[in-house]
Amino acid sequence: MRKNIQALKYVTADFLASAVVWCLFNVIRYREIAVYEGFETFYSYIRHDTVWLGQLVVPFFWLALFWLSGYYNNPYGKSRLAEFFTTLVSVVIGVLLIFFALVLNDLPQSYGVYYIAFFSLLGLQFVGVYLPRLGITQRSLKRAKRGLLALNVLMIGTGRAAALVANDLRTKGYRVVGFVEAGSVAVGERAVEPVLGSLSRIPALIAGHQVDELVVALEPDVRETAKEIIYSLYRYKLPVKILLHQQPFFIHARINAIQGIPLVDMTANNFSDAEKNIKLVFDKVVSAVSLLLLSPLFLYIAWRIKRGSEGPVLFKQERIGYLGRPFQIYKFRTMRADAEANGPLLSKVDDGRITPFGRVLRKYRLDELPQFWNVLKGDMSLVGPRPERRYYIDQIVKRVPYYYLLHNVRPGITSLGMVKYGYAGDVDQMIERLSFDLLYYENMSLAMDLKILIYTVITVVTGKGI
Repeated sequence: MRKNIQALKYVTADFLASAVVWCLFNVIRYREIAVYEGFETFYSYIRHDTVWLGQLVVPFFWLALFWLSGYYNNPYGKSRLAEFFTTLVSVVIGVLLIFFALVLNDLPQSYGVYYIAFFSLLGLQFVGVYLPRLGITQRSLKRAKRGLLALNVLMIGTGRAAALVANDLRTKGYRVVGFVEAGSVAVGERAVEPVLGSLSRIPALIAGHQVDELVVALEPDVRETAKEIIYSLYRYKLPVKILLHQQPFFIHARINAIQGIPLVDMTANNFSDAEKNIKLVFDKVVSAVSLLLLSPLFLYIAWRIKRGSEGPVLFKQERIGYLGRPFQIYKFRTMRADAEANGPLLSKVDDGRITPFGRVLRKYRLDELPQFWNVLKGDMSLVGPRPERRYYIDQIVKRVPYYYLLHNVRPGITSLGMVKYGYAGDVDQMIERLSFDLLYYENMSLAMDLKILIYTVITVVTGKGI
């Protein structure tokens, strides 16, 4: 709730600033351009349809652009320098779009007027948006330093390293709720208070103290077990951060300074906030268009399924998705209705439970088409790690606990694991395929998503789904 309120402050400030800026720009536009187009008075100019409609639409255009840039995703902890450049880049892009879409339609007496219009809009928009943003950011940073907006941090470790990091975090406005023992630090060697228990108490501590982040600061003698400790923390779906010099293994983890503290976010990937939002819009648009255009094919497949075997057309099953939330996944049924009468069982290439028409659907991956509805609902994405059942997840994490990392992104209709490895017939194969999904997670980008989609289309066209 607090995060939403802070984001709303930025949204409101941006909207009001953009509305005022466009009004001021219309004054300049009238003086420099509109007088040559037959508008004798400013009143007659602002009454024109394109002018007052622009006054209504342009501020919303700016909000959409700022949202796509990812500016509202993380309203707290903003860097003033990063905010300056983020705002500048967004404004330059937006002004270019507006200029070519709206201003070039004007007919000035001299083309030099275009330069006046462009740089006037650029300067007004940047100053008008950046100054209110800076004010909101400054105020939140001051409140954070006074502890009024502090994030609750649970420290993993009870030695001198944990004490040093905790003191540094407190000076930067974080609230350290306590420490958890990790390793064999003797009671007399503890350098911190309060020690709230061992690793097994973490779930209760997260709930009881409303923990926002987990920070790991271990002593050198437990460094060998650091990997297992960190992997065990992924299940809690919180940011897991560790000191940079204690990070000897996950080389693709995102390194960032938390208020000047050199910590590595072990749960982050390289997907920017802008890419996340662009991906979300792309997912929704493609899914909506696909459901509409493919509806005749859906009807044909439904008819063939009903004609070929008894049972429902659609197969639905609970899977575990984003942040570990369960959801119902939809597919066209490719097996007999009693395929799992004796319990969960993964399919194989020569699986006798698959119907004749179901084999055709699987070959061309057409059984996955109903998942466009899952994407439209927000349960899934077009590209992402394939969602699994809890039954199999419980088996996987016993051997590779870092599997929980994949729950930090929405699961996908297709994935790098599916195009490079294919279907998995048992848990061992699921773990082998997992290496491709982790490779995707560590290197997420819109370009990689596009490559995977192209590979998927090739798989569908060539019929190499099984």
